[in-house]
Amino acid sequence: MEKDRIKQAYLDYVLRKGTPPASVFKLTKKLGLPEQEFYRYYANFDVLDRELWADFGREAYDIASKEPVWAEYGAREKLLGFYYTLLEVLKRNRSFALQALRRSLHRMPGLTPRVLDGLRQEFEEFVTNILREGRQSGEIATRPLIENTYPRFFWQQLLFVLGFFARDESVNFERTDAAIEKAVTLSFDLVGRNTFDSATDFVRFLVQNRR
Repeated sequence: MEKDRIKQAYLDYVLRKGTPPASVFKLTKKLGLPEQEFYRYYANFDVLDRELWADFGREAYDIASKEPVWAEYGAREKLLGFYYTLLEVLKRNRSFALQALRRSLHRMPGLTPRVLDGLRQEFEEFVTNILREGRQSGEIATRPLIENTYPRFFWQQLLFVLGFFARDESVNFERTDAAIEKAVTLSFDLVGRNTFDSATDFVRFLVQNRR
């Protein structure tokens, strides 16, 4: 399929050169295709970048979810599995990932760069599903007033992980691995049952049993 050829040729170019091709014409000429063939699928390289990031998210989920132990994992382990697998996908596409992240995350800290729009959609759908499973199993506390904000909260966590990865100079990105574990541990301490929930239950009990 020509779309897949174009996508792979673009990614290979960025991985080799560390920068996008100078023009659509130069990319398609190398493939022996007319320039208009590119525009059948993509308006520009930015749109292609967004699709590649969405592909990374889908690939990470597909690989992680096919692990034999996946079905036995709780929400925390599934999120960790996804993060670690996504990191391995990004390592294989390091030049592409780093040039996109360093260009966008540092310019707009805390905001979602457009290049990650596709990944965000894939990720928030994944997180919504595992949090639902976590509430059913009791791993995640039920908090109707705020639980709808959790996917956005975890997206900010992923932005933190991606930013850390872009700055990490440790061997094999070992510090990013550690950052992932600490970030996920903290987040599940917050969304799981904790002292706040125990205090709320106690106050509710007192109110219900007033004489």
